[in-house]
Amino acid sequence: MCRFAFYIGPEIQISSLVTEPDNSIISQSYQSKEGKEPLNGDGFGLAWYVPRLSREPALFRDISPAWSNQNLLNVARMVESGCILVHVRAATAGLPVIQLNCHPFKWKQFAFMHNGSIGGFYKMRRMLRQKLSDEAYNTILGSTDSEHAFALFIDHYQRLSRHKEPIDALIKGIRDTIDDLESLRSATETDEISWLNFVVTNGKESVISRFTSSETDKAASLYFQGGSLYICNSGCCHMEDDKARKAVLVASEPLSEEPGWRSIENNHLLIIHADRSTELQAI
Repeated sequence: MCRFAFYIGPEIQISSLVTEPDNSIISQSYQSKEGKEPLNGDGFGLAWYVPRLSREPALFRDISPAWSNQNLLNVARMVESGCILVHVRAATAGLPVIQLNCHPFKWKQFAFMHNGSIGGFYKMRRMLRQKLSDEAYNTILGSTDSEHAFALFIDHYQRLSRHKEPIDALIKGIRDTIDDLESLRSATETDEISWLNFVVTNGKESVISRFTSSETDKAASLYFQGGSLYICNSGCCHMEDDKARKAVLVASEPLSEEPGWRSIENNHLLIIHADRSTELQAI
């Protein structure tokens, strides 16, 4: 499975997630500790926000392994942001390794990434696409199950945002997306399991899911911690905590051995509000 990290808070260098921690995202790209396979070398991607320039996120994605991409190292060292998504990919069997299939994906002010797979996707793909509006359908540029899930979310969010606050539309949108995928999986009568660790953000509010349809296995690993600022100094990285709760960090695996990491409960949502307060909800 893929590995990812998400940060929202005061501005930090992207390298604080990508290269500097002991268990950085680059480390997880070749030596994942909690993934089913240690290698996640089928490309990588970054999304980050610069609100003074645009409400839409910037994207940088490539099909090369994260550990060998010199452009990634240089971008991560020189770019700061207060909202960062980082993803290293282990391609689902049968899906091509092309740039359009690398996460994160974006639509308007939203960025989205996924760790896992949709059970029975090849059986349900036609039915899933038939559910989409023309606008959501036309956002699909690659062939991943993840981008199709994002398209479902786009339609739900558009419908919900007409009468709900943004954070409520985000929460219900992810819930409805998971419900749709589970209904489609059931309709195909597949034995394949879904693993749906999603991150979606508008740069201010965010919703993260840890979910599996398995009745016996836990969902893919996912952790978070909160504090005032995530700091890396000479390879030593930690979340400062002055009770202000201005920053939240989410990762497939803890980026370091410091205390404070909490596992998100199985089949739960982590909700990050605009004031960086967090909330856990059962799915």
